[in-house]
Amino acid sequence: MKTFIHLFLALTLSALLLTPELFACTVIVAGKKATADGSVMISHTDAGADSRIFRVPAQTFKSGEKAPVYWGIQDADKPLNDDGKIIGYIPQVEKTFAYFQSAYSHMNEYQLGIAESTTSQREELFVTMQTGKQIMTIEQAMIFALQRFKKAREATAFIGELMTTYGFLPSTGDGSETLVIADTEEAWVFEVFSVGPGWTSESHKPGAIWAAQRMGDDQAAMIPNWSIIKEIDAADKKNFMVSSNYMQAAVERGWYDPASGKPFIWQDIYAPLPVEFATSRFWLFYQTFTPNLKKWPNRFLDPANPFKGMQPYYQTVEPLSLYPFSAVPEKKISVQDVIAFQRSTFEGTIYDMTSYPEWLVPDGKGGYIKSPMATPFAGSEMRKLIKQTYRRPVARHRGHYGMVMQLRGWLPNEIGGVYWVYLDNPYFSPYVPIYAGNLSVAETYNLYDPNKYDEKSARWSIDFVDNLANLKFQEIIKDVRAVRDPFENEIFTTQYQRELEAQNLYKKSPKEAQEYLTSYTNGLMNKVTEMYLGLRNTIITKYTNNQE
Repeated sequence: MKTFIHLFLALTLSALLLTPELFACTVIVAGKKATADGSVMISHTDAGADSRIFRVPAQTFKSGEKAPVYWGIQDADKPLNDDGKIIGYIPQVEKTFAYFQSAYSHMNEYQLGIAESTTSQREELFVTMQTGKQIMTIEQAMIFALQRFKKAREATAFIGELMTTYGFLPSTGDGSETLVIADTEEAWVFEVFSVGPGWTSESHKPGAIWAAQRMGDDQAAMIPNWSIIKEIDAADKKNFMVSSNYMQAAVERGWYDPASGKPFIWQDIYAPLPVEFATSRFWLFYQTFTPNLKKWPNRFLDPANPFKGMQPYYQTVEPLSLYPFSAVPEKKISVQDVIAFQRSTFEGTIYDMTSYPEWLVPDGKGGYIKSPMATPFAGSEMRKLIKQTYRRPVARHRGHYGMVMQLRGWLPNEIGGVYWVYLDNPYFSPYVPIYAGNLSVAETYNLYDPNKYDEKSARWSIDFVDNLANLKFQEIIKDVRAVRDPFENEIFTTQYQRELEAQNLYKKSPKEAQEYLTSYTNGLMNKVTEMYLGLRNTIITKYTNNQE
């Protein structure tokens, strides 16, 4: 067993080092009238490399203190509480709120939630720490907002002010950023672009170009690493917020002429030409949740032409204008609906990587069947072997972690805010709840060193199973579901009763309710690690190379 584990780790780590990071985050947001339970719902897949989740308690500070601005918050190689290098300071507040920190921090104790998606911007806007004096990364701004605010509108304006004053510094390559900032009543989509190299705070010019749009209560939207804001009515303060240069920056660069009579389309002006990794997810979201809104491109597999997706003459290249900022879903969206979307590998569509002809093998009867090794998560070396082009699914085997969050104003904050967390790959991982009132997160969910396997780490236990599935994917995923799905279904089935018990305890003592939910959810996290270590052993035994 030890020899097998060591070989597995060596192959896995080398693959991670050789595979380039891609734009990965998919975000879904739904207003309170668009969800099945009346919550405001947000989600985030494939968050940053540091999947360790831990609670940072509320703190008090002396008047006049400064809060450090860090570079390196997403670095999983550092100790848990090491946020990296200090690159600047902002004024500190006297009291901060408790929140849950990870590579991208998602929720605080007052049901303020934030989801993030790195997006694309024009090359002229690229900036690094070496080419400008900008210091505010998006993950640092998220932390500051969660520490200081209870409401989405105020948090959105604050993040915009941070970017304007201190300059937006991308931390994931050359990308711009989109956030969804939500509370129990509303959600805002916040998009920020860089101003390019050479900026300094002494210039007294805005350090970023940003705009925010309020999500309609009956609407839902999806951000696939691409801008979604279109026309902006800056005079409509109820539904829009903008930086002072939101249009002028484009005018100065010659990207927009107000005298042209053409509308100012934010998405078209600041983002580059669209690419398929974004349009494929736009299509999947609106085809799934609003199938009758428009006549969407037909990207389903055709039994009469099974290799249609490989033939460019069949594929429509649609303009981004086809997809709205948001739309009313035809069926109210549940947590389970979002989870299903997060687990999508484009099954049954031209983007389904298991539909490629390279996976066909003789069936012994003169025909062909799909190989049991056919996987939507083929690594770079496997793709070279079968000459397969990578197509980015929603679920990714290098996804790190992600979540779906419910924000519910009819419950106490400690119970109302809950986010359902997965680790590694949503296609394999179960989702477990973390409540806004949790007093801690189980150690197994904040143990992870990407350079060293640890059986006490939930992330490693899931990742191990994820990688073992390459032995015989089509069969092994059935074994995973046989263990994972009953566990996950039990959590959802008993959610109401668990929360009712927490409410009864809350009436006597909020602290008792918090302790109850903490004990319950931490127990679930520990169970995940135990389950996946068991799955690892089952898979190794069942699919060993020593058997035919």
